[in-house]
Amino acid sequence: MIISEIEATDAIQPVFYCDSLFKYSRFKTSEVSVGNVLLGGNNPIAIQSMTTTDTMDAAATADQSINVFNSGGEIVRITAQGQREATNLEAIRKIISEKGYTFPLVADIHFNPSAAMIAATIVEKVRINPGNFADGVKKFKQIDYSNNSYLFEIENIKSKFIPFIKTCKKHNCAIRIGVNHGSLSDRIMSRYGDTPHGMVESCMEYLRICVAENFGQVILSIKSSNTRVMVHTVRLLSATMKKENMNFPLHLGVTEAGSGEDGRIKSAVGIGALLADGLGDTIRFSLTEQPENEILPAKILLDHFQNIQNHKPVAPANFSTFNPYEYSKRKSHQVLSFGGKNIPLVVADLRDRKTDINILNFPDAIIVDNQLNINDLDKKTIQIIPYKYCKENSDSRTILLYEKSDINNITTDHPIVIQLNYNDLDSATISYLKKRDDIIILLTSSNINTIAEQRAFFLKMNENQLTHPVIIHRRYNTDSKETFQIKSSADMGIFFLDGFGDGLSLSAPKIEINCLIETHYAILQASRVRFSKTEFISCPGCGRTLFDIQKTEAQIKEKSSHLKGLKIAIMGCIVNGLGEMADADWGYVGAAKGKISLFKNKELIEKNIPEEKAVNKLIEEINKEVTIERYPNSTD
Repeated sequence: MIISEIEATDAIQPVFYCDSLFKYSRFKTSEVSVGNVLLGGNNPIAIQSMTTTDTMDAAATADQSINVFNSGGEIVRITAQGQREATNLEAIRKIISEKGYTFPLVADIHFNPSAAMIAATIVEKVRINPGNFADGVKKFKQIDYSNNSYLFEIENIKSKFIPFIKTCKKHNCAIRIGVNHGSLSDRIMSRYGDTPHGMVESCMEYLRICVAENFGQVILSIKSSNTRVMVHTVRLLSATMKKENMNFPLHLGVTEAGSGEDGRIKSAVGIGALLADGLGDTIRFSLTEQPENEILPAKILLDHFQNIQNHKPVAPANFSTFNPYEYSKRKSHQVLSFGGKNIPLVVADLRDRKTDINILNFPDAIIVDNQLNINDLDKKTIQIIPYKYCKENSDSRTILLYEKSDINNITTDHPIVIQLNYNDLDSATISYLKKRDDIIILLTSSNINTIAEQRAFFLKMNENQLTHPVIIHRRYNTDSKETFQIKSSADMGIFFLDGFGDGLSLSAPKIEINCLIETHYAILQASRVRFSKTEFISCPGCGRTLFDIQKTEAQIKEKSSHLKGLKIAIMGCIVNGLGEMADADWGYVGAAKGKISLFKNKELIEKNIPEEKAVNKLIEEINKEVTIERYPNSTD
């Protein structure tokens, strides 16, 4: 879907997904109560997580829920795959209450409206998935619908959903309409395809029924393991709601994000891109770890955006060329290895480092001054050196770096880098850039809302038909690796999700050099523009999980993480498995207790493999296909 499909005719103030691209402002949503936690309105953004225990083990589930709350989570979700599990939520609630806790519980429902009806009488919110609440198990069949037959399907949804709404009204239970990219119904897939439009319509069908039934206690979510799909689709949902005069609270998350640093970076890229524009009323980092581990990174991310609220004004730029609902790479011409059709390059800024450095994995380029000695500099690595330290290019790997104030001193006819911020892009600078096509721009910002300011720079470049390659730069002073990775991912990922940027450059003097460099690559991979290592799409696990997903992910990572560019999906059960691994090369999915099914490019290759043999079988199948030529970083 393109902007014109949801915009008003006024090109200056269209119906847009957020209040402003240039001034941070929370998108005002309606207030919804989830027990004693209020979402939306003027309330703070809430953090939540989900248990991984067997729901029938009331004591273990209650204890894990309390661990989440004690770590700073405000809402805890528990799977209820059947009526027995839904009924057992009462025993879990009783244990939690007896221990003096009153935080709200959410039941997670798939396939089972009857379980949802029971849960609504016990907990404060029920999450239902429109992909399987009324449509049943996904069969991946293409169905031809006439308008009448499609309307008949909507009536079928109403027959199951309206009684549930009435139960929620009676018991003051909120509903989360939670769309997953991996579990769109065959009906939606047949009509709209695997598209953001289809995902939004899957949500809106149910939301319109809630509105017609005068039920406003609703929260919405649209999730995907693909950050690009997730961000563009949530934006489209927000814009669609605005067009229909709705403003329900949004739950944000990247599903199946994985574990460790990669999981945190991927989550921060996706959630951060939406928080930056004021979207979101509650968030979850879906990590393949213990649930309480999800809370700290979520806190770091929320604190980061809390701190940008009173930023210096950013002059609005013309955004008529910006399509926030689908990916389109900004047109840039090539200068050396930057821009054009080249992948975004990693440019590590080492100017604040004053000691000798041993780099394990050299980036594409480094920014250095004359005081730094780098041992065994890779012959392919470009050095960008400030003009004041090096008056002329010493070799083909050296590029001189100028600031705007140096422009009158530029005499070289070699390609150069000019460091600019948005305010530097005045008529004189624009005129100079139009005269030289051999300039690479290092884009900086001193505004605490760097996203708004640097995005405005790109929009102004577009307005003036300037196609010079741009390296996006940001400096961080923290000495915490986790804080650095989450903040930089949130600040930088949004540009690459939207097709801006020909290079990424981070400066973090207090962060270990190899961590700094690897974070560049991880952000680009999480933003879907450059794959430098295996990507693991693994769910966090829940009461439906049919094997030890944390242990299994670690085993598969150990045996396959050296394979550059490979995508492996590790799914605890079939609920989202086949859909979420749609773009994965390989899938490892729980089929039954202790049994695993393996998939290749979404096609089943072997089912019901004993769990103890499944990891080795997966690696064996991968090794049949993977060659060292395809994955040059392989050490096998």
